[in-house]
Amino acid sequence: PVASTITEAHFVVPKETNMPTTLHKNRKKRGHVSAGHGRIGKHRKHPSGRGNAGGQHHHRTNFDKYHPGYFGKVGMRYFNKCTQKYHCPTINLDKVWSLVPEEQRATLLKGGAEAPVIDVVSHGYFKVLGNGTLPNVPVVVRAKFFSKLAEQRIKAAGGVCELSA
Repeated sequence: PVASTITEAHFVVPKETNMPTTLHKNRKKRGHVSAGHGRIGKHRKHPSGRGNAGGQHHHRTNFDKYHPGYFGKVGMRYFNKCTQKYHCPTINLDKVWSLVPEEQRATLLKGGAEAPVIDVVSHGYFKVLGNGTLPNVPVVVRAKFFSKLAEQRIKAAGGVCELSA
């Protein structure tokens, strides 16, 4: 099934075949020497260069006006950067409580059982940040790093911050 379109002369033209000559716009310009492209400027292939040519030369005003900062560099170079030493996924306090299983959470909020140990590192987080609140249940949180506020809030809830390597 070939898609078809109705053109200005009401011919049904299949899209995969070539358009008939009678429908080309150039038919109107037959006999007119320059076919609408002017005698002086002439219709040449790529008079100002292809693509982004001339961004620092003859097209400079356009690049400066509409694309400021396109050329040049920013910042310092860091040779042989090893990104894994900066890998430190974080979790906020309001999400730490969601790492405790659902059934265990219910019993802890009622006031039973001992303080759960939440090993944040085993869930893929290295640092605990202090945004949000913890319920007033003592909790042992293990992580590589704690922010000051996170440490204060965990201790305020009666919990303990344990550092793990």
